[in-house]
Amino acid sequence: MTALKNDRFLRALLKQPVDVTPVWMMRQAGRYLPEYRATRAKAGDFMSLCMNPELACEVTLQPLDRYPQLDAAILFSDILTIPDAMGQGLFFEAGEGPRFKKVVNNQADIDALPIPDAEKDLGYVMDAVRTIRRELNGRVPLIGFSGSPWTLATYMVEGGSSRDFRKSKAMLYDNPQAMHALLDKLAQSVTAYLNGQIMAGAQAVQIFDSWGGALSAAAYQEFSLAYMKKIVDGLIREHDGRRVPVILFTKGGGLWLESMADTGAEALGLDWTCDIGSARARVGSKVALQGNMDPSVLYANPAAIRAEVGRILAAYGNGTGHVFNLGHGITPEVDPAHAGAFFEAVHELSAQYHA
Repeated sequence: MTALKNDRFLRALLKQPVDVTPVWMMRQAGRYLPEYRATRAKAGDFMSLCMNPELACEVTLQPLDRYPQLDAAILFSDILTIPDAMGQGLFFEAGEGPRFKKVVNNQADIDALPIPDAEKDLGYVMDAVRTIRRELNGRVPLIGFSGSPWTLATYMVEGGSSRDFRKSKAMLYDNPQAMHALLDKLAQSVTAYLNGQIMAGAQAVQIFDSWGGALSAAAYQEFSLAYMKKIVDGLIREHDGRRVPVILFTKGGGLWLESMADTGAEALGLDWTCDIGSARARVGSKVALQGNMDPSVLYANPAAIRAEVGRILAAYGNGTGHVFNLGHGITPEVDPAHAGAFFEAVHELSAQYHA
């Protein structure tokens, strides 16, 4: 494989010295970019875009071409590719988001779910990873990703998005044995999926636990974190002669950082409700931290964006182990110029903390 020209993202995740704080952005390939909207229109719909390796590569590279400050690329895909490969029949309804033709209601439904083969059942994702790595040609590292077992389970049990997770939580409390069986199957599937991405060329991986924060403290430990730890334990951690860092991101997980840091992951993602200085004092000796600007700051003017970047950098303080990011994904209405101001500010203002 081609040598990396810019590896500061990987170095920061491993708490090695860097010249400036590396930065990337969740959903950096997305609807806020006119070039993305044009490519998606060419593809026809979202899933057709995900399932076309060349077009998935095109939109993955678009933000890097626009913003030279970006220190990582992230695979363009969707967290729900695994349930779709398990036969749930993913589709998207305008105004309603992702839906499934099949819903998991009971143990029999869970028993019928296969564990997908990464190359055979999700080959379009692996082909996208290989295509992106080739086209990146060492510019920056490539991040692979998956949803967490709990997050994927909520979509499969609810049949789509949910505000209250009524069916998922009912299964969790009424029939914990069934929920554990579903989560175990999903943990096996995610492990195989991420290992497939690593073998195809992903140089770091992130587990998105979007809905872990909806659980009680006890339920989070048992039904979300335990399965993410199982995945971390099963991942390929060395490939192409380098460590493959793992990032855990639980939205709303600020209360549980110590437990998350004990999983063996190299880094924890923080949402914007968590003070990064306090988080560093709690777990920074054990893991790197990624985050954590409120995505809504990008609606403000560039001077205000710069001020908030400066505040977060100062809160983290001197030294490595910080990857700058938003506390969740960028929203479609953001002015692309404001995203550019964000990236520029991170590099310009962070150098002093690495002198």
